[in-house]
Amino acid sequence: MSHLSKLDGYFAENRDNHLAELNEFLRIPSISSLSEHKQDMQTAASWLAAAMKRVNLDNISIDETGGHPVVYADWLHAPGKPTILFYGHYDVQPVDPLNLWETPPFEPTVRDNKLFARGASDDKGQVFMHLKALEALFALDGTLPVNVKFIIEGEEEIGSPNLPQYVEKNKEKLAADLILISDTGLYAPGKPAVCYGLRGLTGIQIDVRGAKGDLHSGLYGGGVQNAIHALADILASFRDEHGTIQVEGFYDNVRPLSEEERQAYLDLNFDEEALKEEVGVKELFGEKGYSYLEQTWARPTLEVNGVFGGFSGEGIKTVLPAEAGAKITCRLVPDQDPDEIVALLKAHVEKHKPAGVEVTISEFDKGAPFITPFDHPVIQAAGRSYERVYEVPTAYTRGGGSIPIVAAFDQILQLPVVLMGFGLSSENFHAPNEHFHLENFDKGLRVLGDYLYEVSTLSL
Repeated sequence: MSHLSKLDGYFAENRDNHLAELNEFLRIPSISSLSEHKQDMQTAASWLAAAMKRVNLDNISIDETGGHPVVYADWLHAPGKPTILFYGHYDVQPVDPLNLWETPPFEPTVRDNKLFARGASDDKGQVFMHLKALEALFALDGTLPVNVKFIIEGEEEIGSPNLPQYVEKNKEKLAADLILISDTGLYAPGKPAVCYGLRGLTGIQIDVRGAKGDLHSGLYGGGVQNAIHALADILASFRDEHGTIQVEGFYDNVRPLSEEERQAYLDLNFDEEALKEEVGVKELFGEKGYSYLEQTWARPTLEVNGVFGGFSGEGIKTVLPAEAGAKITCRLVPDQDPDEIVALLKAHVEKHKPAGVEVTISEFDKGAPFITPFDHPVIQAAGRSYERVYEVPTAYTRGGGSIPIVAAFDQILQLPVVLMGFGLSSENFHAPNEHFHLENFDKGLRVLGDYLYEVSTLSL
């Protein structure tokens, strides 16, 4: 009997017990952003530690940080085999507005083969799956084919403020051959995906100041600079009519797509017409020479996120605004450095600043881009495990968004990162009625178990 057949039998036999155990975890209101749930965060960490003990892991600890604790565990009894570091988080988003939930957010409920509860998909359900995959291998083989380490944090939903320091301090303890994360999703229902890259993020605020106060447009109009016009000139200078960024040096370090990557994206047969209907536009927009997936996964951006200044109330007010501002963010791709990009933005603004105003630039938080090479053995092994269970080709994708802690792992530990998720974009994570399709819970358990066998055959 193949190991996948044995996994099928084990998970089918234990499904009810596993769901009952997961429901215990989901009932804990571990909302990291609300101080009244501080004790619930400790309860969730303790629950995880106890679950790890039941699985037969070693060196389990609840490590305090400057905020909510990190739960660590390992099992290192497979000499000569690779070591996988599992990462996940046990904290969840707030549940407001509560009245939009069909059933209480911390009372797990199954409807239409979907498990409804806050954290079901993001990320308690997926963290739990890793533990159950290990439990299955212990039950079937009495051992594991690889070495494992766990680092499960309680602050992902508030930006992981203390985790980089924890990782830096514990680099030796966290040493491994790869990092495995299940906090992403499938490409589409029934279509698994390995995400091998994420864009980084940086941002600035531009504040323009003209006169010492708003001026009467009849008395001063045409003779004194209007702060909004000055801001508009600066913003217009950032991009051409196709969205190509005009900041000098902005594209200098952009890593080009390989032909294999471009072909992998083409093979997904992305439906741009369906996208236009979904978002309610008649045509798409972006850099010439790149498909929509290439534009949103592998090309950098510069977007104006908000503009403010002047009079916006009902009717009209004939003034020359003295102040105006804009918030701008850039999604970055390998090998762009957030600090270098901010420096280029500042130089560009200074070069294009109109006469008659002063400009101040403030910086926002930054996150580096991340990529594990598309052809890396741990990426391709993940694709094989998905295909063995889902019985369709695996999609190899990049994420257009940013998960700063993934980039921090990449930079501090310098390990390949494998993002193997089982959620769906329709599962309302961060919103009322969050849920997890149990079809993917069932298949995901088998994928993760199979992946441990796959990794055990690699020379890393």
